[in-house]
Parts: sequence; C-alpha cells; structure tokens
Amino acid sequence: MQNWRSLENRLWLVLLLITMFGTSCISNKKVIYMQNKDKNKALVTDSLIQYSVPVYHLQYNDIVDVKIKTSIPEMNAIFGLEDPESKQGSTQGMNQNNGDVYYMTGYTVDQNGEIKLPFIGKVKVMGLTTGQAETVISQKLAGYFKKVSVEDLYVRVKLGGIRFSTLGEFNKPGKYVVLQDRMTIFEAIAQSGDLTVQAKRSKVKLLRQYPDGTRIHILDLNDRSIINSPYYFIQPNDQLYVEPLKVRQFGTGVTAAQTFQVLVSAISAVVLVLSLTK
Repeated sequence: MQNWRSLENRLWLVLLLITMFGTSCISNKKVIYMQNKDKNKALVTDSLIQYSVPVYHLQYNDIVDVKIKTSIPEMNAIFGLEDPESKQGSTQGMNQNNGDVYYMTGYTVDQNGEIKLPFIGKVKVMGLTTGQAETVISQKLAGYFKKVSVEDLYVRVKLGGIRFSTLGEFNKPGKYVVLQDRMTIFEAIAQSGDLTVQAKRSKVKLLRQYPDGTRIHILDLNDRSIINSPYYFIQPNDQLYVEPLKVRQFGTGVTAAQTFQVLVSAISAVVLVLSLTK
C-alpha cells in the first residue's frame, strides 16, 4: 500500500511538472500580426493611417538603371544612346524570380560612391536621390556639347529593383530581388513564404545599411503601430532575421493538441519506467 502511494505521488509530481512544461505551447497572441496593443494608441480599423515614405539616398553596392535620350540625333549616334522606352519594353515581361536582371545591365555604385557610364566616365552618385543623380548626369552630358542645354536631354535613373535577404524562421529564407520601387516589410515576408508558427514576431531584427555602416533595429510585427514605423518600408540591401520562440527549444507542441500528445507520451513513459523499477 505504501509503495502504491509513493508511486501515485511520483506520478502526480511528474504530471504537475509536465503540465507546467507544456504550457509553453504557442498562443494566438504571439502569432497574429498587427494587433492593437494596450500600451500604444489604438489604430482603428478602416481609419486612414498616414505615413511618410522615406526618401532613399543611393549607397554603396546599389545597382541603378540609367536611361538616356537626347533631342539631337547626332549626339545619340556619338554616345550610342537609345530610346529608354524601347529598352524598357524588352525587359518588362521578365519574371521577377528569374534572377537579377539588372546585375548585368545596370550600374553598381562602387566603394567611392561612383558609377561608370559609357563615354561619360565616372559619376559620383552616392548620397544622392535618384532625381539628384539624374541632374548630375544631365549636367555632365551637356558639358560635351556647348550648344546643348540640360533641357535637350532626357535622363532617368531608377533603382534596379529592391534586394533583401531573409534568415531564420521563414518558410522560404533566402536572397530576393523584387523589381519595384517601394516595398513594405509584410510584402518582403510574403515573398519569403511568411514566417513559421515558431517565429518570434515580437522581436524581428532588421539589419539596415547606412553610409557609415550597418545598424540593427528591433521590430514588433504583432503591434499594429509598425505601420507608422520608419522601418515599415524595406530598403535595398536590408536583411531580416527572425529567431524562434522558446517552445521549439523545449520541444513541446506548437498547438494544444500537439502539447497534449507530448504529455500523454511522457506520462506513459514515466509509468512504464516506474513499473519496471518497482
């Protein structure tokens, strides 16, 4: 009788410990994006959320697409310039997932902040917006012909897509190139197949490149106020890293049903061991 009570006490102790251990299953609060958290001012559904799109300045390792056209046929012939619209049409139908199309056709900003254009030579563009880069290139082109004004030139400078990397708890982590001018962090996550259930959405690390180096920013994707954040829009060369929740380290189930199965298996194993050692 005493042995049975001792065994029963052990079972209750083990059950209590496993139950406490099993409470680490993932709740919906840790998984749902863009919640209205208590500590912040609520962002009401259907209300207009205003944000300012950050002005991007060209940096080292950016790839830019430069299109040039003039109103003077002779100048076009000398510089081998072509109609930007005709070249655009040849690449417009390319799939965004077929590779980095601008790596071969675009111009990469080097460590000195310059791009090297045919016939024109090196042009300093680092730290400039794409609009400012257009002005600098137009002025340099106009310098080749005394009677040509900037108004006679058509120069368009665009980023050759947005390049970013995803690491950690993504369903499809990797390096991506998206051929568009603006992209939100949720679009980047969708491009990577969304986050896994075990991903720690409350502490996403964003590694962002700046002229003087790289900074790490911590983002909370569970909080709806991310929309007002200056990091809501992805910039070229951004890196997103998401670490797993502790539940994966513990090895318990993700859902309540999975956790229950783990508990049942653990209890069965303990009962078997105790019965054999009796």
